[in-house]
Amino acid sequence: MIKKVSQLTEEIKNELITLNEYILNNPELGNEEIKSCNAHIDLLKKHGFAVKENYLDIKTAFRAEFKGSKPGPTIGYLAEYDALPEIGHGCGHNILGTTSTGAGIVLSKVLSSIGGKVVVFGTPAEETCGAKVDMADKGAFDDITVAMMAHPADHHYKSGDSLAMEAIEFTFKGKTAHAAACPEEGINALDAVINTFNNINALREHTKSDCRIHGIIKEGGHAANIVPDLAIAQFYVRATTKSYLKELVEKVKNCAKGASLAAGTELKICNYEYSYDNLVTNQNLSKAYCKNIKKLGVEKIHEAKESYGSLDAGNVSHVCPTIHPYFGISQNPIVAHTTTFRDATNQPFAYENMVKTIGALVLTAVDVIENNNLLHNIQEEFKTTEK
Repeated sequence: MIKKVSQLTEEIKNELITLNEYILNNPELGNEEIKSCNAHIDLLKKHGFAVKENYLDIKTAFRAEFKGSKPGPTIGYLAEYDALPEIGHGCGHNILGTTSTGAGIVLSKVLSSIGGKVVVFGTPAEETCGAKVDMADKGAFDDITVAMMAHPADHHYKSGDSLAMEAIEFTFKGKTAHAAACPEEGINALDAVINTFNNINALREHTKSDCRIHGIIKEGGHAANIVPDLAIAQFYVRATTKSYLKELVEKVKNCAKGASLAAGTELKICNYEYSYDNLVTNQNLSKAYCKNIKKLGVEKIHEAKESYGSLDAGNVSHVCPTIHPYFGISQNPIVAHTTTFRDATNQPFAYENMVKTIGALVLTAVDVIENNNLLHNIQEEFKTTEK
């Protein structure tokens, strides 16, 4: 199977390079990826996939399916293709999406002999509002046996974790007054914001060390001689598990409620961005992937990177067993979200590892389809892992 998968990947390599270069040269921000989305769809249709466009009423999302000759597990590959402002594909989503679509196409060509189904998901706006969140909430991944994707990086890394995150906005409403002539007539909304920060800083002593709470004052008044009647603060609250995040968020909200009560303001609490679940790597699936990419010539796979950020792939991992490993695109140290990283995605070394990564993603899918014991272990782990 290794030889067959490698041969099939080489056969479509030039098509994948063309796709990658097109998306690289036509960077589009989240939910604006019309050209990128259509380029993926066109290639998948060319290789026999049935594609649902405007998937779940998300303009630049898609679901592309290919069924094997007999029933079996359903493999999901997650494709991203949004760019960053100014620098374009500094996070490498051009080659990330190309790798997922490539894996889907190659797997589709072996399903006639092993059965099962492959689904490639076009998932917009990872850098901003994370379409995978909506897609997970609307049931997009409910029928997926396992989901996989691989992100470009400086080296090959095992799939790790990410923090669950909730984005909370506190709006405090007070009352204006002349800050010098009659301050007693005013209700200072900015005081409530400042005390919210102070309360949260006191809370940090009693939170787990791997949590993160960070925020800004979005609005705090317009003139020093006017008591601010409106002040807004925004916070990201992050934790290693969704369950602890829920507990921590309530404590943060209480910090704001106490500050509002002390200042005498009215308080409105809302979410200003989507909430992200923590990424839960399925270790049995991850071990299978690592074993396969080593078979394809990758000698060194680094341990998972310590992460204090958040990914919308985390929401997928709460619905079905998921991995999110990284593959190297440069022989020199590079940092993501830079023009150097962007340029590295269109070099021979990056394509060499893209091919190996596609092979590993496909071979891992074949293992899941053919090895009932592996599939059982993956599913049992998913059921029992804390989320």
